[in-house]
Amino acid sequence: MKIGCLYIVSTPIGNYQDITLRALQVLRESDAIICEEFRQGSTLLKKINIPSKELLQLNEHNEAEKAPELLQLLLSGKKLALISDCGTPAFADPGTYLIKLAGEFQVPVVPVPGASALMALISVSPLSMDRFYFEGFLPRKTEQRVPELRALVKMNVPIILMDTPYRLEKLLLETKQAFGKNRLITLAMDLTLESEKILHGTVTEVLDQIKNRKSEFMLIIY
Repeated sequence: MKIGCLYIVSTPIGNYQDITLRALQVLRESDAIICEEFRQGSTLLKKINIPSKELLQLNEHNEAEKAPELLQLLLSGKKLALISDCGTPAFADPGTYLIKLAGEFQVPVVPVPGASALMALISVSPLSMDRFYFEGFLPRKTEQRVPELRALVKMNVPIILMDTPYRLEKLLLETKQAFGKNRLITLAMDLTLESEKILHGTVTEVLDQIKNRKSEFMLIIY
């Protein structure tokens, strides 16, 4: 039996018009779509006019259990498309273990590039981003976050951080304490949406402008 294929499909990070023509084709032609949560996956498919497509759930809670089951579908000849809630899958999102298994069993893994919050952020940086360090999410607990930030201070390249919307102000305050009030940063909130806001300046200046705002965001510390 012919082996299947796993497509890693980038989806919009906010604005549904950012879906690529190739992503649309792959999603339409796949036998099923692997998503983190059924609700988000279903919403995306409705927005891009792809109804009645089977959704298979894979997230941080069930990846160890579900990945082998999905592998069997791939080995039986199925074409599966992996998406995340938004952006590029398996980057700070579930999917790496499934990709690893697919590679071990010689299942083709095909990237379908598109929207990426990371690349969108880098593209609007007013300072050079030829080299940078992606830290991603810091630990949740303060006693673990503070030492992590202190370690990052020693780096001599721009650092990229992200966190949940309700920790936006907390992270900026922690950044101010660790890096100093005059450290330059770029803060991008709600990228690609009508509420998008991109701020450049010192930590203090940016803190003064966010006013308790809660948004999806990414942060560059220069």
